[in-house]
Amino acid sequence: MAYYLLFYNYGENAVERRAPFRDTHLKLAREASERGELFLGGAFADPVDGAVLVFRAESPAPVEEFVRKDPYVSSGLVTAWRIRPWTVVVGAGL
Repeated sequence: MAYYLLFYNYGENAVERRAPFRDTHLKLAREASERGELFLGGAFADPVDGAVLVFRAESPAPVEEFVRKDPYVSSGLVTAWRIRPWTVVVGAGL
């Protein structure tokens, strides 16, 4: 298993703009977590201008699928995103 970081950049007024999509986004995230794919995730604070989600999977495919289904992306709330493999060398999740 490998770790992958999903970085989201948010546009202006993200907190207000995400409200109509939040329940669906969080449902998607919880489902990924229950499958063991999404390890951690959350938005940056002060300012809320992006987020990082940590996935653990055999390949980046589940991360890419998450992005395809995420209403934050399809609505334009997320203005840019990228997936990076992450080499973890220490931590409780190893």
